[in-house]
Amino acid sequence: MKNTAISLTLIYLLIASTYAQKLAEIPDLSPEERGSTYEIYKDVFYGSDAEQNMDIYLSKQAGRYGKSNFTIVFLHGGGYYFSDKTQEERYIEPYLKKGLNVVNLNYRLKKGVPMATSDLTHALNFLKAKNSDYDLNLENVIVTGFSAGAHIATNVGLAQNNPEYPNRLDQGIIIKGIINFSGPVDGLDVVERIFTEHPNEQYQAVGKALFSPEEYESKENLAVFEPITYFDTNDLPVFLWHGGQDDQIPPVTFERFVPLLRKDKDFRIFIPEAKHSPTKEELEKAYIEVFKFLDEL
Repeated sequence: MKNTAISLTLIYLLIASTYAQKLAEIPDLSPEERGSTYEIYKDVFYGSDAEQNMDIYLSKQAGRYGKSNFTIVFLHGGGYYFSDKTQEERYIEPYLKKGLNVVNLNYRLKKGVPMATSDLTHALNFLKAKNSDYDLNLENVIVTGFSAGAHIATNVGLAQNNPEYPNRLDQGIIIKGIINFSGPVDGLDVVERIFTEHPNEQYQAVGKALFSPEEYESKENLAVFEPITYFDTNDLPVFLWHGGQDDQIPPVTFERFVPLLRKDKDFRIFIPEAKHSPTKEELEKAYIEVFKFLDEL
């Protein structure tokens, strides 16, 4: 009887996984349902710096989604200089409404692109080491972000199959997709000039803090942190949203990257009149496509 029960359980899990409902078709949880669905861990430290912390939203129902049981890891924007995980929660709300597991990540600011980028790898490796505490599906990770955070997510996601990339993920961590809202993919020298030559002193400070003067001396140094450096046909799928009126990450920095997008894997939303940050309506429309994108992974 015991062996029969185990067999029936395995069959049930296999069927549930095979016929898991598409995320795009799952109705949003009500606020009351979300309250009973999530166990939330605030300010979990993954490093010794005060800014190396994250919020973890564990869903009681994510496991029933089969191949759509993603672990969403989101990184905020702010030019590697401002903001934190509490400022852009509108980007994680759609995932929480679906009942997915979500990690909302802080990273070190005002210390340059290389150090901040390494924090995504540090955080994922920490979650792997501590996964007996959280039981996240780390073989089904989606990295996503806005602006600087999207830059980090895209760089780390595309670089993982490149042996020359310095920051390695531990075994058992698999990134399945990238969702990029207004994040740099190329032309970091262009972005740096936009900020350092801006009349606003705060913008100038952002530009000066992106890289050290020594790192700017060589295009090869910048290329390590330009996602286009790693993009090839074997890379994981990319969802890209960007606007034609973006004055921080201008369309010219996407000109070499966009033709590389693959019709059978990647998805792009380009809105000619959109600015750097999507409006509420633009974001709502984008997430309809995000969930269709995730359902195809």
